[in-house]
Amino acid sequence: MSIKITDDFMCLEIDGVVIATARQRADGWWEVSYWPRFFDRDQAITALTVTEFLGSGRDSSDPVVLALREELRWPTGRPGSLQ
Repeated sequence: MSIKITDDFMCLEIDGVVIATARQRADGWWEVSYWPRFFDRDQAITALTVTEFLGSGRDSSDPVVLALREELRWPTGRPGSLQ
């Protein structure tokens, strides 16, 4: 399992198979496959981490998965801003 991260692209692989990706949009937000909203860069990494945990067999009620999902509930300020 690994998450490969570059300046504008992220890729989650499990056993050599791409499970999910994240791409930076022109407006600075990140679009993560299988997630219904846009994220800032840190949140995109968190979303891929949650996907990784679930793809590796952790249950959606696992305390770590729940804690990470909670971090994704609250939108942050516009990418690049201090909000």
